Amino acid sequence: MSAQPDHTPVTPYAPAPGAAAELRAQLRADRRAETWVPAFERDWTKALDDARHTFSLTPLHDVVRTWQLRVAAAPAVDAFMDSGQDDSDFIDLDEVLGGRP
Repeated sequence: MSAQPDHTPVTPYAPAPGAAAELRAQLRADRRAETWVPAFERDWTKALDDARHTFSLTPLHDVVRTWQLRVAAAPAVDAFMDSGQDDSDFIDLDEVLGGRP
């Protein structure tokens, strides 16, 4: 019998060091920049504050991962909205992505 766990916990990947800057540049170039950039910067500022208090980079990584998912999902959302289908029974993206950090 071993004292080691029989499974390895899954650790989410850590974004590349420049991922946040690249993401912000991507958001600034998007047609949604007027709303997305302030929202990203608000999330980033809160995550920085959380990271200072917890001495963990996890809040920052969570913000980057969440916004990367939002940017990746944007074309599908645009296609759906352009299709004219009924969206009255929508699901909030924060529920799908686990909310903002």
